[in-house]
Amino acid sequence: MLYPINLEQKLGFDRLREWLKEACISPLGRAFVDKIRFSDNFGLVEKLVGQTAEMKRIMQSGGDFPSQNYLDVTPYLRRAAIEGTMLVEEEFFNLKSSLNTISGCLRFFANQPPETYPLLGEYAATVRVERSVTDAIDRIIDERGLIRDNASPELAQIRRRLISEQIAVRKKLDGMLRTAKSSGWVGDDVSLTVRNGRLVIPIAAEHKRKFKGFIHDESSTGQTVFIEPTDVLEANNAIRELEYEERREINRILIRLTDHLRPFLPELHKAYQFLGLMDFLRAKAKLASQMNAIAPKFENKTMVDWRAARHPLLHLAFQKQGKSVVPLGLELNPKQRILIISGPNAGGKSVSLKTVGLIQYMYQCGLLVPMREDSTMGFFQNIFIDIGDEQSLENDLSTYSSHLTNMRHFLAMANKRTLFLIDEFGTGTEPGLGGAIAEAILENLTRSGAYGVINTHYTNLKVLADKTEGLINGAMRFDGEHLEPMYQLEIGKPGSSFAFEIASKIGLPREVVEQAKQKLGTQQVNFEKLLKELDIERRVFSEKNMELGIKERKLAQQLAEYTAQKTTLENNEKRILNEAKQKAKLLLSDTNQRIENTIREIKESKAERETTKQARVELERFTKKELKPEPVADLPSKVKIEPESGAIEVGSFVRIKGQTALAEVMALKGKDAEVRIGELKSNIKLNRLEKVSNKTYREVTGETKTRPSMTGVDMNERQQNFSFNLDIRGKRGEEAMGVVDQFFDNAVMLGYDEIRIVHGKGDGILRTLVRNHLRGYKQVATMQDEHADRGGAGVTVVKMR
Repeated sequence: MLYPINLEQKLGFDRLREWLKEACISPLGRAFVDKIRFSDNFGLVEKLVGQTAEMKRIMQSGGDFPSQNYLDVTPYLRRAAIEGTMLVEEEFFNLKSSLNTISGCLRFFANQPPETYPLLGEYAATVRVERSVTDAIDRIIDERGLIRDNASPELAQIRRRLISEQIAVRKKLDGMLRTAKSSGWVGDDVSLTVRNGRLVIPIAAEHKRKFKGFIHDESSTGQTVFIEPTDVLEANNAIRELEYEERREINRILIRLTDHLRPFLPELHKAYQFLGLMDFLRAKAKLASQMNAIAPKFENKTMVDWRAARHPLLHLAFQKQGKSVVPLGLELNPKQRILIISGPNAGGKSVSLKTVGLIQYMYQCGLLVPMREDSTMGFFQNIFIDIGDEQSLENDLSTYSSHLTNMRHFLAMANKRTLFLIDEFGTGTEPGLGGAIAEAILENLTRSGAYGVINTHYTNLKVLADKTEGLINGAMRFDGEHLEPMYQLEIGKPGSSFAFEIASKIGLPREVVEQAKQKLGTQQVNFEKLLKELDIERRVFSEKNMELGIKERKLAQQLAEYTAQKTTLENNEKRILNEAKQKAKLLLSDTNQRIENTIREIKESKAERETTKQARVELERFTKKELKPEPVADLPSKVKIEPESGAIEVGSFVRIKGQTALAEVMALKGKDAEVRIGELKSNIKLNRLEKVSNKTYREVTGETKTRPSMTGVDMNERQQNFSFNLDIRGKRGEEAMGVVDQFFDNAVMLGYDEIRIVHGKGDGILRTLVRNHLRGYKQVATMQDEHADRGGAGVTVVKMR
């Protein structure tokens, strides 16, 4: 259920509908646009969105999908259904052209694996264009849309006679024209012409009596008359008779062709429905490409989990102006079903609310939506909105009464499958009373289990959201220093209206502002002050948290390096100790031999046997205890390093000369190479590197597969897909720095000399973090603000060394 009936106009979907109509090629596609409806059938929505996503992939693939002759011939088909009627040449020509387009579409899907475009391929398999129909039309209608000479033996004979008669008449008239020219009756530049379907001679009016014949016409000035000479009158009559005979034969041919077409009309109607759908889907795919829209995950439950959602109409408008829309992140779930958005006027509250309504409505109409691919769309059976002013003189409704009328419907019909949107909740009457009624309505909507987004300035609703399960506050961020809206929605805290600050900035006298504060009361002023202080503390905490995240990543990296170095040192220590013990063992072996010799000598000299045995046991115990090898961590077995000829390039495996460490080349820049040693990266001069074989690298490092190299097609693909602009507006610090790291690595790998990072102005927090973070890169030469016309302090331009 949708409420009110003009919901489409209030959300702006009617403008998207017009966009789609203009993008369609034919009335067939535009008829589908007119049929777009909000659906509460989950399976149908899934199918419609899937079809659109498949068409978008077809258009992006650059395949040979037909894009011309999407012609609507259904009126011809309806007329052809009547016995005794016929289609004319032009109609058959349009039928031929559009059937070729349909056949081209069907061939496209038939040549694809079934899993490539499963939804459209399945539908195309049910459509058929009878070969005998197209062949029959081809035999009659040529490539110019004219009846072929060999369409029938009778027509061929008539046209031969017609041509012969026309040639004879032209020859006779040419002779007469030459005579007239030599006599000076016509100018030298005059030639034969046609009037009323007959060849005539243009004669100067003063000489018309010198020619016997029939005057068909005269020029606008009256100085020239067009005469059909008597000598060719009969011949022209014969030509006219042949033309009539030709027309009658053509009509017989077209009637037979229409009769042949009639049994296949049901199949043809279905084929043209298919053609109209293809036109419609192409328009939807064009819109999706224009908005960078996608098909996110779709779940059959009430929820909203959107990442970087953008208002579709704003996106299209800003795109023309070279600007970008501030994205919206929103999550509604059973624990936080209703969002209460507060903040200053013109701060983006209404845009955020309309974004939610328009995107949800679009998706359940089968359109793709502009948001990030890791988003999830929920499914609602009802969408109710209260946006704008519905006052009516005819119905005696005030603004506030119209809002209450909407609330009556919401309270009566809202359930767990409902999404409702209320703009400026409770306004239009005395604030105290309006706030109380709004609070009571909100409590009842909360008990209904419905989901919703509400915009308000009322403090009591902010307090209610803070203490009521299922409600959550949201604030439109505001730059308190410059008193400018940031158009960013922040979930979890209420917003301030900044009314006093804005009044002061506009220039109201200070004493007036202070007087207003006193009239408002200390408690309310303190509440607004607390909101601002919380906002400042949040920003400070956010900055510290971002810095802490960066430091934690650096610490983790340093810890990993320390652990690796410690393991190496311990292994070296154990190895040296084992070598020393091995030498000692050899020494003891030699000593033991001497002892044995001594014992033998003792034996030979009849010494005590027990004493000799005890000496040997003590010696063995000492050897086992003191010379036991220390365990050593697994080390690569000693492998012979096999050098490899050829130039070092990205993806090559190398050894640092004078060392055993092996590395992979990640990027080349001048005389330096960026290499990966394990999980660490380093810049090393090329002349210090020696290329080794893949086999050596695998045996030494233990990797069973070589890492994919950035060469060939993969490198070209990255080069084509890489943009030297990175937009991190709206991202949190740690997330933003991770994106910056990946972006910077790709830029270095691809050899870019300059990159741009768009972070926005705001409080300058993200700008400071980006620049502090980039100072840790040796490849950075300079960082500076962009030119004022291209973003100024909201963009950092990074130049590489």
